Amino acid sequence: MKVKEYLKNKLKQGAVHITLIDPSRQLPEAAGRLAHTAQEVGSDLVLIGSTSSTGQRALMETAEAVKEKVTIPVIYLPSGSESISLNLDALLFLSMLNSRNARFISTTHARIALVLKRLCVETIPVGYILVEPGMKIGELGEADLITRDNFWKAIGYALTAEFMGMDYVYLEAGNGAAQPVPAGMIRAVKREISIPLIVGGGIRTAIDARRVRQAGADIVVTGTVIENAGYRERLRSILSALKE
Repeated sequence: MKVKEYLKNKLKQGAVHITLIDPSRQLPEAAGRLAHTAQEVGSDLVLIGSTSSTGQRALMETAEAVKEKVTIPVIYLPSGSESISLNLDALLFLSMLNSRNARFISTTHARIALVLKRLCVETIPVGYILVEPGMKIGELGEADLITRDNFWKAIGYALTAEFMGMDYVYLEAGNGAAQPVPAGMIRAVKREISIPLIVGGGIRTAIDARRVRQAGADIVVTGTVIENAGYRERLRSILSALKE
């Protein structure tokens, strides 16, 4: 089954949870164990991606280790065209719509598009929108960050993604952000779009997860929560809040 179809079916059942694993933060074997735990407690997908430069070898070894440990889809979030993994189930074709640099909107994508087509890689087009504080990804992506009170700007970019034919809108506060995207912004964006809404960044607790879900997030991404001791129970509580 294609990942797009898998996601479509999952969304009919309720909120979807994605576990983000950064290849630069642990050895491949540890990444495999994290992914296995995530699947055990109910995560729906694993997303492999990094906000820092990741070597091709580390990326491929991490992808292989994760694929060996899980049966849920494993998708790739590329940070550039220098390192890329084609042995996963799909690739998030992210366009950072509020970047000041065309490289992050479409230029890098154009470099690899033909390769993806020739190799029949499933791509999932996503309009990626960075919200304050943006963290490292906002800095690297040269984002014109949306302030946390500027709901209209967020709506404008979200509708742009939909009108361009993208499958999803992704509001991102940044990996490691102190707080998630504001609930009011999520609610405002969700009210105006008709495609599913992904929200990530700063979601560390069940309370955070419940708030973004109740505000309208269809898909919730968590990452740093699995990088600390006791992550199994924290992740379990987040999943319980999303799936209740």
